[in-house]
Amino acid sequence: MSFLHRLKNKWKLDSLGQVVLVLITFACTGFTVMFLKNPVVAWIGGAEDNQTLLTVLYYIFILPIYNIILLIYGFVFGQFAFFWDFEKRMWYRMTRQKHKIERE
Repeated sequence: MSFLHRLKNKWKLDSLGQVVLVLITFACTGFTVMFLKNPVVAWIGGAEDNQTLLTVLYYIFILPIYNIILLIYGFVFGQFAFFWDFEKRMWYRMTRQKHKIERE
């Protein structure tokens, strides 16, 4: 079984085309966040000599931004429902809440 078929089954998607769109969405989100790093770090401010603190603060600030961008790209590529469920699962894992997500 190919890598794309395994992802299709794991993510409970309908087609390989949908798998490709999900992967493109993740890639676009990653590139966007990469390009936002310098402006976000400049906004955070701080001394250039304390790169560890800037990196930690960057990851704290970028997480909600990443999630919003992921939903936007998910909408653009027609995969909003998948990414909305993905965000809910991630939220529940981060907060360690029990959940039941039903897919239609």
